[in-house]
Amino acid sequence: MIHALRLFALLLALTALPLSSAPPALAQDDTQRQAALDYEDWERLASRAEDVLGVGRASDAALGQLRAQLVDWRSQFLAAQDVNAARIQTLRDQIASIGPPPVEGASEPEEISARRDALQKQLNDLQAPAVRAIEAHSRADGLIRELDTIIRERQADALLNLGPSPINPVNWGEGWRVLRQTVLTVGTEVGDNWRNPVVRADARDALPATFLYLVIAVVLLARGRRWMVRLSRFVTARAPSEGGTVYGALVSLGQIVLPLVGVFALAGALQSSGLLGLRGDRLVQLLPVLGAIILIARWLGGRIFAEVGVSQTILALTPERQREGRINTGIIGLILALSTLVAATAEFESYSDAAVAVLSFPPLLAAGLMLSRMGQLLITHAMTDSQPSGELPYRTRVMRLLGRASVVVGLAGPVLAAVGYTEAAEFFVYPSLMTLALMGFLLVLQRFVTDLYGLLIGHAQDSETAGDALVPVLMGLVLALAALPVLALIWGARVADLTEVWSRFTIGFTVGETRISPVDFLTFALIFALGYTFTRLIQGTLRSTVLPKTRIDPGGQTALVSGVGYIGIFLAAIIAVTTAGIDLSSLAIVAGALSVGIGFGLQNIVSNFVSGIILLIERPVSQGDWIEVGGVQGIVQDISVRSTRIQTFDRTDVIVPNADLVSGMVTNWTRQNLTGRVILKVGVAYGTDTRKVEKILREIGENHPLVMINPPPTIVFQGFGADSLDFELRVILRDINYGLGVRTELNHQIAERFALEGIEIPFAQRDIWVRNVEALAPAMTGRPVAPSAPMHPDEIPTDPPEEDGDGSGEADAR
Repeated sequence: MIHALRLFALLLALTALPLSSAPPALAQDDTQRQAALDYEDWERLASRAEDVLGVGRASDAALGQLRAQLVDWRSQFLAAQDVNAARIQTLRDQIASIGPPPVEGASEPEEISARRDALQKQLNDLQAPAVRAIEAHSRADGLIRELDTIIRERQADALLNLGPSPINPVNWGEGWRVLRQTVLTVGTEVGDNWRNPVVRADARDALPATFLYLVIAVVLLARGRRWMVRLSRFVTARAPSEGGTVYGALVSLGQIVLPLVGVFALAGALQSSGLLGLRGDRLVQLLPVLGAIILIARWLGGRIFAEVGVSQTILALTPERQREGRINTGIIGLILALSTLVAATAEFESYSDAAVAVLSFPPLLAAGLMLSRMGQLLITHAMTDSQPSGELPYRTRVMRLLGRASVVVGLAGPVLAAVGYTEAAEFFVYPSLMTLALMGFLLVLQRFVTDLYGLLIGHAQDSETAGDALVPVLMGLVLALAALPVLALIWGARVADLTEVWSRFTIGFTVGETRISPVDFLTFALIFALGYTFTRLIQGTLRSTVLPKTRIDPGGQTALVSGVGYIGIFLAAIIAVTTAGIDLSSLAIVAGALSVGIGFGLQNIVSNFVSGIILLIERPVSQGDWIEVGGVQGIVQDISVRSTRIQTFDRTDVIVPNADLVSGMVTNWTRQNLTGRVILKVGVAYGTDTRKVEKILREIGENHPLVMINPPPTIVFQGFGADSLDFELRVILRDINYGLGVRTELNHQIAERFALEGIEIPFAQRDIWVRNVEALAPAMTGRPVAPSAPMHPDEIPTDPPEEDGDGSGEADAR
């Protein structure tokens, strides 16, 4: 039966999992490990295990004990496989240095042949213990798997076993009889002890201690939880705003601790009296467990369905539904405690199947009802927590699915129990309740981690911002992964199953002749992290301290820092692989086969990568340069191994593949120096003194502070345009980055100076000739115009119209 008492025991065993599963012989040296293996003792144990498996009648407890012994031997055999590993590798290197034996028909010196044979004999002798350990390890592993198969089959058969029906009136008498007998037996034991003068005298002597325990129990059970609720609300309200919810959550744990102390005091009062018998003492020993179940359930309900004292409610429910959730969780705690009491008593008293079915049905029926009600609350939350677009978040969809499953299981479980499948009903109902409790605890813990992160970074007032940060999300993922073993225990997994998974995880896997274990991965990750950190420190020192004091330009400094980073990361990876002892030679063939396909698929990326290295080495383009590539102009902001980021003058970032910068045409305006030429075109009206225009433009160019005197500004009389006399002012600037501003300022000065000197800057003029003026007269007088026949091309006049007397060239439309 799956119930709360077993879960507590499994959780305690889980905490010791990493320690209990660690191979005890790993810390010994080769000689001690080899001497500790008694293969005769192992042979007797293996033979006994094979006999037990052949008969198949041993109890689950006997199979579990036998399995534990096999696991211990398997760990020793695994450690023994590495005996003389260093010496074996040395001998292999020596044999390899001598070379292979000569082919048939060839000969070699006798000394070399004898030396090879001697080394090979030493190698075979050293490998013999490891080979025997490998064979024994395989045998132990096979026996363990057979035992696990038998235990799992028995568990499946128990779930499908049809027992007595609890709703059959014939079985009610048996249930009432055993319950009445247990109560009477407890009362009889107390009465017999009270009639014993010695026991009564001891009880009288222990009366002060009993009374003290009883007073403490009554006070803490009656007021302890209420005191802690008030204290939690007080701390939440009075503490600083950024830490009130965190401190309040920590103080709320007193709602469990303080009343639980009262439960222990009550158990101590009952035991100190000495009046309890054997059965009464067993029941009193259960009191702390039962009290812990009830108190944890009430605390968890108060945190999940909290209205105050939290930064953000976990479930989107109305206050009435929140209160209903708190009441339901309290009732669930009572039901789990009652089912635990019934299961423990039935196991101790060896109740019949009919009695167990009758006594366990009421708690199971109530548990199914509460499970359905909790499922309805989750469905209500899913309906309320929808987005404006109507789409539900992923977590909300999971809760809705769990809510529907809870409703179905809560209704189907009691039906199965009523039919007679009590084991199956308990397997589905109680683990479902504990799964909801586990998920609720994870949500509460996730909210606490988010609030704590907000307190540390100073964003507790904005819980949504803190919740969207990377650290709380990663912590939530770690908590979810850590809850997986607990979830497996809830749904019937044995501690032995988890230890088996952990053992296989620590053993690792074999690639070729190399065994890779999680320790190797941890070693690799640690060494690589240290190398990466050291590389970043060197880069930071070069960037901020060393390179600024040199004459290397900023682009060269960036290239040097990037190159140090790539070299450092590569060396860190090589050192990490070497230190971890990971032999990648067996992967060379696979890597060679994959490299062909990867080369075709990633040829563009490889091309850009090589181009990035060329850019960093040759530096035709550096950070801060003003370049033009592919019709895009801008300032180079960053050069990586794949692409270059250019910021255009309208403040947009353009990502250019490095291959385009190496193979394409690139204009670098500021590569060698910042000087550059600006050309201004200006036109003046016909009849203007061209020498005067040239003089004015030269003075304007020479007077600008950014225009270089050597070479001086150049004035070019381009020619006679259609509307103006065309000139160009060509100046060389000290910093071409200011070219746009200089162009604007020079244009302003030209306009002002020409206006002052009376020089006209003409604009384009055009003559308009309106043909068939007589056709416009009717339209101007409002009379309809008869359509005219289209003209033949020969009829179109080619002579221009005569100009008016004023010479304006405008047509006379009169």
